[in-house]
Amino acid sequence: MPTDVFCQISSGEVAAAEVWRDEQVVAFLDHRPVFKGHVLICPTSHVETLLELPDPLVGPLFGVARTIAGAMGPAFGAEGTFVAVNNVISQSVPHLHVHVVPRSKGDGLRGFFWPRTRYAEGEEARYAERLRQVLGTG
Repeated sequence: MPTDVFCQISSGEVAAAEVWRDEQVVAFLDHRPVFKGHVLICPTSHVETLLELPDPLVGPLFGVARTIAGAMGPAFGAEGTFVAVNNVISQSVPHLHVHVVPRSKGDGLRGFFWPRTRYAEGEEARYAERLRQVLGTG
């Protein structure tokens, strides 16, 4: 039985500043927020990564993420949100969680911008084709 801190929050063993709870999803304030109001949303059952998320939980998890993102403006005066899921890399807790961070223009957030690269001639089409093959859409 997994004993990560998010399972402990889900079971009630560890207290958190919860903002949402139902049978499938729990959401709470991140104790080390990017900005105040930063929320973590996770399944109440143990799921480590997005790839392991059962289909019946996709709607509930991301529905709550959408609802919370919509609440950031009225709650905090946020002009928008940053919504992200780390999948293995940079995933500090091995339990799937969605970050919803309130944002405002000029808030100074720089840490979530990634370096950019370019495709070589013809490389973009090859990458797209490989992905379409795996997805069964090509």
